[in-house]
Parts: sequence; structure tokens; C-alpha cells
Amino acid sequence: MSRRGPALPDFPWDQLAGHAAKARKHPGGVVDLSVGTPVDPVPAVIQSALSSVADVPGYPTTHGTPELRAAFVAAVERRYGIVGVREAAVLPTIGSKELVAWLPTLLGVGPGDVVAVPAVAYPTYEVGALMAGAEVVRLADGELPPAGTKLVWLNSPSNPTGRVLSAEQLRDAVAAARAVGAIVASDECYLALPWDSSPVSVLHPSVVDSFDGVLAVHSLSKSSSLAGYRAGFITGDPELIAGLLELRKHAGMIVPRPVQEAMRAALEDDAHVAEQRSRYLARREVLKPALEAAGFTVSHSEAGLYLWSSRGEDSWETISWLADRGILAAPGTFYGPAGAKHVRVALTATDERIGAAVERLGV
Repeated sequence: MSRRGPALPDFPWDQLAGHAAKARKHPGGVVDLSVGTPVDPVPAVIQSALSSVADVPGYPTTHGTPELRAAFVAAVERRYGIVGVREAAVLPTIGSKELVAWLPTLLGVGPGDVVAVPAVAYPTYEVGALMAGAEVVRLADGELPPAGTKLVWLNSPSNPTGRVLSAEQLRDAVAAARAVGAIVASDECYLALPWDSSPVSVLHPSVVDSFDGVLAVHSLSKSSSLAGYRAGFITGDPELIAGLLELRKHAGMIVPRPVQEAMRAALEDDAHVAEQRSRYLARREVLKPALEAAGFTVSHSEAGLYLWSSRGEDSWETISWLADRGILAAPGTFYGPAGAKHVRVALTATDERIGAAVERLGV
């Protein structure tokens, strides 16, 4: 009997190894734009908060400190206009990826159920569904979730495309999910990085009158450069959050106490978020025109950390073309068959490395 668990796709970035090796041979070194990992320093106010409770010996609470949850409620109202979130319905998570991967299982989704994801989507939505034994359906624009759907993933701003869904589109998606009895989970990890349009949360009053059956996933990895701290949240429907809390308490899914304090500091300080946003905007303003001048079409990319780019060819051909110039990107096929002619180019590199990419694209 096999004890390996559910069959999962190969880890996408393992497939880039050959192209990464080629890119690293470039005389000027590799410019790695394939992964959205922060490269800028963790703000000092956050580092200070982390160390301030380094001597606390006891177990942290799964629910997070009251101060942390209060800071989250205040921050999402101040930054995103989300009102009505209860402090009891805020749950810190060990980053957002583990939450995305385990959410179907924690919600009781299983064999015979359907998890609906966008046609082009963050791979972990599919992985989480497969871990739960569920079927995955990719929904094209405006396509309704089928009968039997138990969970619908939304993602605005999108990873990888940077696409922003309007309040009306979000309202329609929530209504369609509710019509088949599905829970909505909205991945809002890039909400703090608007460029050409202003994204709204699925919990915003312009989208829903009630949080029933609706969850929102947030992360501080991008806005506060906290990827290494593993700092995320889930909020929304109080009843659903209460159920998730009980399961996570049993499973020991607990954010470490120093990280909780760092998260509180990050939520209470908006200045570092604005500073980080300015860094990414400056990189976008030089990299996007350089890609377009090199023959790329950049689609969507209205917000977030990525330029969804195409040369009108198979994405792996584009990956090879870029690797010849010492640039590494992510092929669109990582995000579903609909991404076959695109590559995802991240803004997460230093100013010097972005400058090197711009220079190489002009050759």
C-alpha cells in the first residue's frame, strides 16, 4: 500500500533548473525575476518589535494576541476601507501559503467535492484541493462554478497576471458561489500594491452586505517585506473562522510569539508600506517599458508584483530567450494551460539587478 499521500504536480520551480543554470553563466550574473520574494530590508520598526519579546518563554496562542487582532482590524479599515471585521474573527497564519494549501482540508472539502480556481492561478490553490482529495475546476472569465463546488478561490490583484477585479465582478463571483452553496476564499495578498487601478477587498461594503460564507486571506510578505517571518491572516465569516481556529489549535498551527509582535508593529505603521510601494513602483516604471521595447506585450499587470508578459510564443521559448540574456522568469504554464504563451516577470529584485535586466533587454 502506498503511503506517499495524494499525487501532486511536480514542484514548478524545479523545472527551471536548467534555465537557471544557463542564466547564471551570464558574465554579469543572473537577474532572477522568477520568484516574488522580497529583497529589501525588513523595516527597523518591525525588527525592533520582533526582538522585544524574544525572552517570552511560554507557548503563544493560536488566535494571536488581542493587540495583534485589534491592529489588524484597524489596519484593514484604515488601508482598505474594510469595516465590520470582528476581532474574534481574525486568525493569524504561518504565512499565507500554508493556509491556502490546507484551507480545503480544514473546511471539510473532500473526495467528490469541487474546488474552483481562476483559469490562470497561483499553483497552491490546485495543490490544496488535491491534498483534500477534491476535484479542481478552472473557471474562465464569467464562468459559473458547477454544482458540487464547495470552495471558490478569487484572487485580486492576481498572481500571476496582476489583474484587478472590480467590485461588480467580485459581487457577481460571490453571488455565483453562494448560489451553489460554496464558500468564497479571496486571496488578497497584493492588495497594498495598486498601480493602474484600485483593487478592493471581497469584504469591502461595495462588494458584500454580509460576510456569510466569505473569507479573505492577507499577507505581510509583500507589503512589509516579511516573507521570511511567515506572516499572514485569514478573516471574514465569524463562524468559519471559529471552526478554523479550533482545528488549528488541535494541529498546533501557531504563529511564533515574536512574529506576532512583529506583525502587530507592521500593521500599526503605514509609513514603511508606502516606502516599499514606492520602491516597487520605481522598478516597474523602468522594467515595463524595457520589456515592451524588446517586443513583449504586457497584459493586465494593473497591480501587484508581476508583469504578465508575452512574445506570442510558447512560454518556454521565451524563458530560454531570457536565460540567454541572464534573466530568469517564470513560465505561464506554472499557472495553468491558459498561461502557455506568457511569462511572469517579478519586480522583486534590487534596483541594480532591475537595471541590469533593462540593459540586457535592449541588446
